[in-house]
Order: sequence, then structure tokens, then C-alpha cells
Amino acid sequence: MKSIAFFNNKGGVGKTTLACNIASAIAKNGSKVLLIDCDPQCNSTLLIMGDQFVEDYYQTQSESFTIKSILRAIEDGDADITLDAAQSFSFENRFNIDLIPGHPYLSAIEDILSDAWQKLKSGDLGGTRKTNWCYALNSKLEEKYNYIFYDLGPSLGALNRTVLHGCSHFITPMGVDIFSLIGIENIQKWINHWTGEYTNGLNILTGQQGRITRYPIKEVHTILSGFIGYTLQQYITKKTKDGERRPTKAYELIADRIDPKIQETLGQFSNLEVGNKILNLGQIPHLYSLIPLSQSANAPIHSLIGSDGLIGSQIFQRETYVSIIESIAAEIVSRLARGDQNA
Repeated sequence: MKSIAFFNNKGGVGKTTLACNIASAIAKNGSKVLLIDCDPQCNSTLLIMGDQFVEDYYQTQSESFTIKSILRAIEDGDADITLDAAQSFSFENRFNIDLIPGHPYLSAIEDILSDAWQKLKSGDLGGTRKTNWCYALNSKLEEKYNYIFYDLGPSLGALNRTVLHGCSHFITPMGVDIFSLIGIENIQKWINHWTGEYTNGLNILTGQQGRITRYPIKEVHTILSGFIGYTLQQYITKKTKDGERRPTKAYELIADRIDPKIQETLGQFSNLEVGNKILNLGQIPHLYSLIPLSQSANAPIHSLIGSDGLIGSQIFQRETYVSIIESIAAEIVSRLARGDQNA
């Protein structure tokens, strides 16, 4: 099983749309896929299930299962995750994937996980176990799924740190703007800092090795070699004399800086033995009305049809997007396989 976080330090880069459509594209090829919404804004849950589901489902708090349910024991002061072995994550949806819905309360969980991190740094076993909640969850689910995708918010906080620590890989959707360039530098420094702190804290626990092995505690930072690549999202194009479409000059100047910056920063977290610009998974053009149409239909773009409101030029736009997404999905699967060979 592969666990993959979609993460950037900058919002508005099409992260949720990409994560959900990639998950659906991979599931369409026969893989068992779970998406876990770890963004307190719950955008993946809204996209996949729709407003009416959210309104009805979250009204029955005692019966609703969300990511908050899994973290309930941690919220109550324990170090375990709450997960029934028979728990089903199967919600009927057009993406044809399983889902652990998000919850706005995740913002409050930040304080608990931040406190656990401080305890981890001093070698506290309880803090270390709480920090490993995502790794523990993935370990419990590894026999059920081929892929688990995590949709994260843009924060460099404790919640996202624990998810990235628990995952084997991550993908960074990028916008073509100066803030995306700054964001990837932040991510590089942040990952290097907290992986070092985690290692130091774990070393303090070395004398308690027997206690560590009783619990799902991750000892190897797979994320340090788990960067799969990035996508470029939502750039504006213009038609050239030869009929091709290219980004406008302002965007092109920034776009030309992104790959070298990725190679310099996040590239250090990839074990792929590849050539120039290979970390770019693909470029996704602005698709205008297709995104809101997908949101209103609660459907992946590849399944949009006339009854969803698809008309005219949108049909061509859909086919273009489907081709791009299927190519990126195939490349992700291929890179995961190559990464295993290079590990």
C-alpha cells in the first residue's frame, strides 16, 4: 500500500481538485483507493459527497464517522487511534473511491498534536505515539487498499507534520506565482527541521526499545525520499502564430523558475534517478467552468455528462483534462514503482 499526501504551503493551487480526480482515475483502473480529508475546510468531502450530504451527515454527530472520530481517543488524552476493524469507509459517490470525511474540528486538534510534539522531543513515549497516529492508521489499513490519499490544508502545523510523517510519499500541486516559489522553500526547511527533531527524540527512547516495539512507531523517515513530483496549475495561455498555446509572458517568467527551484529544494526528498524536469508530473491549464460544474455535480471531471450541464466547448475541455489527469495518474503509479526499485 502507498500513502500519498497532496500538500503545499500555499492555497488556491487546485490541490483538492487534483487529489480527488487523481484518486478517481487510479480507482477507475481497478485499484482500491481511499481518500482521507485532513483539511479542516473539508473541501474534498464537499467535492465528493456534496452539500446535502454534509448538511445531513454532520447533523447526526453521534452517528457520523469522520477523521475526528479516528482522533477521538487522542483528543481524550489517550495515544491510540479509534478505529473499528469492521469500519466501512464506503460512501456511494461518483468518484468510486472510499472516503474518510473531514471535520472542521481538526483545527483544534492542532494544539493537542503540538503538545505531543514537544513531549516527543524530550523522549516521551506518549507524545511519540500520538505523533504517529497517521502511521498507525495506515498500518491498520494497508491490507484493505492499494492507495491512500491525504488531502491537506496549506498549514506548516502539527497536524500536517504528523500526516507527512505517517505517509510514504507526497505530491506538491503548484500555482505559477511567486508565492508558490516561496512556499516550496518553506516546505524544504520545515521538513528538514522536524525530521531532525523527531530523530533526536527517538534516540532518547533508544533505551526503551522494548516499549517502542509494542506500538506502531515509525523509525525511518520515508518522506525524506518520498517526493513524487509537482504539477503546474491554472496558468493563463495565449495563442502563438503557429497555433500553439503558451503561457503569457509574466507567467512564463515564473514558470521557468519553478523547476530549478523544485530541483534545488524538494528534489532532495526524491530518490528518482531521472533527467531534467522529470519532477514535473504535468501542466494543468485553467479549465474555467469545468471545475464549478464538477463541484455542483459532485463528480470527477472524466464522468461529467450532458445531464450534469456539460455543453459545447466544455466537452472538448473535459477530454483535454481527462487526458492530462490519466497521464499524471499513470506517471504517479510508475514513479512509485521506480522509487521502490531505487530504495
